[in-house]
Amino acid sequence: MSKMKTFKEDLNNRMKDDNFRKEYEAIQPELDIIRAMATARKNQNMTQKELADKVGMNQADISKLENGSRNPSLNMLKKLADGLGYNLKLEFVPKSANS
Repeated sequence: MSKMKTFKEDLNNRMKDDNFRKEYEAIQPELDIIRAMATARKNQNMTQKELADKVGMNQADISKLENGSRNPSLNMLKKLADGLGYNLKLEFVPKSANS
């Protein structure tokens, strides 16, 4: 029976491929936003429906944002942050020497 790889093990292996690594790094900011939004919602024990109702959206739209099939606008991010009781903070940071 073969050993199943964990996600991290598989990702670390795939990151050795320069093309894969570049593509993965290119989407990292989107993944960070998705993760932050979903984490903030879950930390407040808020359902997608509750957040959607609070900000005047459909639950399906929140789901699409969280699964990465929809990209939010800056205005939408502001609205979501407000609905979660957060301030939205965006920042530009220098690229690392490896980029």
